[in-house]
Amino acid sequence: MYKVIVVEDETMVRRGIILTIDWAALDCVIAGEAANGEEGAELAVRLSPDIIVTDVKMPRMDGVEMITKLREQGCRAKFIILTAYSDFKYAQSALRLGVSDYLLKPLRDGDLEHAVGHIRERMEERPPREEETDAAPVLRFHSDKKSKNKYVEAATRYIREHYREDITISTVAAFLEISEGYLSRVFKKETDYTFTNYLAYYRMQIAMNLLKDCRVKVYEVADQVGYSDTAYFSAQFKKILGVSPSEYQDRCR
Repeated sequence: MYKVIVVEDETMVRRGIILTIDWAALDCVIAGEAANGEEGAELAVRLSPDIIVTDVKMPRMDGVEMITKLREQGCRAKFIILTAYSDFKYAQSALRLGVSDYLLKPLRDGDLEHAVGHIRERMEERPPREEETDAAPVLRFHSDKKSKNKYVEAATRYIREHYREDITISTVAAFLEISEGYLSRVFKKETDYTFTNYLAYYRMQIAMNLLKDCRVKVYEVADQVGYSDTAYFSAQFKKILGVSPSEYQDRCR
């Protein structure tokens, strides 16, 4: 069985993760738990877990610091990080450290089980090479999350339906027949993203799925997700994911 440790400062959340998931069905066992990154790092050194589920923002030592410290010590555990919308920029640092998956709080049913299952599949498919970095990073944000504001709901739906096109907040505001300023304000309030960032993250989410096909070219993916300039697409991809599209594609092989 795979050994898992859970690092989360909120006791109820931590216990919920441990007690509400059928870890045995995932061929996993909870080897330990910690309330902050400092305790988590010590626990990881002592127990050598296969998978570490960790929050990002924690007292004493945050999740990013913990992952950095463990990586420097040669820890090869697979990391799943948990964070809130407001912590996204903070959590990007963890993506660059080679975490295997990224989940947003509150977790939806099946999110964590799916992430653990994906890691197990990759671990069983091939033994890790010494020089190999961790699995390709995953960017998850709830693009299907329902909004209380009808205009924000309509705007996110417009993005899902037209992301291949050259769209801006002006385009969507005009379509909805509201002011750009109003849409900008309510969109940020409801989603914690600016319109531009939401659009970029959604496009990258689609791009990552397309890049898993090793036969597809980067310029083809760029075009399919609304970027006429492949170089700009590649720069945006690396800015958000921490790796270039070609590097991501290599990790998915």
